[in-house]
Amino acid sequence: MHLTRFRINTARQGARSLLASPQRLHAAVMSSFADALPSAAPGPRTLWRLDQNAKAEVLLYIVSESRPDLTHLVEQAGWPTTGGWQTYDYQTFLNGLQTGTTWAFRLTANPVHHIRRKEGEPTKRTAHITPHHQMGWLLARQEASGFRILETPAERRRLPQGDEFQLTVRDERRHRFEKTGQQTGRPHRVPLVTVTFDGRLEVTDPALLRQTLTLGLGKAKAYGCGLMTLAQAV
Repeated sequence: MHLTRFRINTARQGARSLLASPQRLHAAVMSSFADALPSAAPGPRTLWRLDQNAKAEVLLYIVSESRPDLTHLVEQAGWPTTGGWQTYDYQTFLNGLQTGTTWAFRLTANPVHHIRRKEGEPTKRTAHITPHHQMGWLLARQEASGFRILETPAERRRLPQGDEFQLTVRDERRHRFEKTGQQTGRPHRVPLVTVTFDGRLEVTDPALLRQTLTLGLGKAKAYGCGLMTLAQAV
């Protein structure tokens, strides 16, 4: 497994085009692999995420089984003469995860649930639209994903409710793009709501957490969702 980091040059026209469309960016990411073929087989998949830390600091992270070649991205949306990308051995880090260790984490996800608007109608996938429900979506998945989000000590809580965990949600983004229906063959508009979670966690099951870090968490993985990364907790 590999973890790749690439800084996007936001001043370039090609970069602005990619940043405006999760579909175009997904296609650019998948073009980084000579052997990339559609597959329904279970196993590690290519995950990616954009971290927009500032207007001029936008980072693309990719987790993949194969080592990527981002030459085309450097030419289109980077610094062709001075810039590049960094790819690291991710498997060594994954193998070193241990129960009880704590980490800071970041995750961009598509928190959704299924509702039935009228009696007798099929359920419909719908985005959570409040921070409370978005946090609840992640908290409901922590045990099965191999981690526990740390609680905020009582003396450090600033609110009577909603401040119980060391978890924040930010950068809600709403996208709409066309997608061709598998059954009808007709294009239709697809809404996508994404948010970014930052927080601190404790490893409860290293094997499950390795799956989460390599297979992703939640829906819309092709559009920059599901990639969780860890960093040393401070």
